[in-house]
Amino acid sequence: MKIILATRNKGKVKEFNVLAEGTNLEFISLPEEIGDLPEETGTTFQENALIKAKFAFENCGGTPCLADDSGLEVKFLDGAPGIYSARYSEEGTDDSNTHKLLKDMHGVPKKDRKASFKCSLVLIGKDCDHSVEGSFEGEIGTSLKGKNGFGYDPIFVLPESGLHLAELNQIEKIKVSHRSIAFNKLKAVLEVSR
Repeated sequence: MKIILATRNKGKVKEFNVLAEGTNLEFISLPEEIGDLPEETGTTFQENALIKAKFAFENCGGTPCLADDSGLEVKFLDGAPGIYSARYSEEGTDDSNTHKLLKDMHGVPKKDRKASFKCSLVLIGKDCDHSVEGSFEGEIGTSLKGKNGFGYDPIFVLPESGLHLAELNQIEKIKVSHRSIAFNKLKAVLEVSR
């Protein structure tokens, strides 16, 4: 079953197709002629994913559409950066966002550095309407480590191993990520509803 992913990010399409291995699902990116995705005006990851999924479905001739919205929530910062994860700093780049978060967490003791990556997935089709969430727990490190990944991966520490997410290879990361956890829930729902 072909599903349009409400993104033009080729890396994200590839990631979802890795997650879908062994299923009958195939993800393709949003067609160029559709135009830009609407502004994310929601107050939660789920609301923002729904905005994108509805837009894609309404403009793609009835093909099922999946949208995700995700980000990092830091307990010490009352859930920030949250839905503003991609635009946490003034520049809004991976590097500037990561450095702003390290600065904001400077001097915070290890016990108060808990954080989680959150992902909301919304699938809309003619005969389906599903929403699932995944959460991946860890903590914020005090420095950057690793060359893999993007965003906050170089400062997100896995408590069991002490490794930073950016130290994992792409396949290792995809299989443990918040997106993977949410996607596995979606697969279970789709198998039940078939």
